[in-house]
Amino acid sequence: MLYKKEFGVDFELGFELSDFLILIDRSWKNDTCPSFYFKVNEAYYILWVDYADLKDRENPNARYLVQEAVNYGDDESPEIYGDEGSIIFESEELTDLKKFLDLSQQLH
Repeated sequence: MLYKKEFGVDFELGFELSDFLILIDRSWKNDTCPSFYFKVNEAYYILWVDYADLKDRENPNARYLVQEAVNYGDDESPEIYGDEGSIIFESEELTDLKKFLDLSQQLH
């Protein structure tokens, strides 16, 4: 798992990545936290999963944040980047995230 390589084997997402097959790990060590992209219909999104402990976070955002994204590549070689300022979901609560991702998977 890329996010564990980039952010450490002890990083806890708060959920099992295997529960959400639409999530594709795009984590990179220079980002502030792990991230995963997914596609619903023709639209791309990025899920950011920040540290559970507020003192470990660099940004004041909620732990779980989803923003609209753009694919600058193609379907075979996607290059997914967030669209600044386009936050569509934000929550500290795992139950809220699970509802959001369950709905996204149904629409996928």
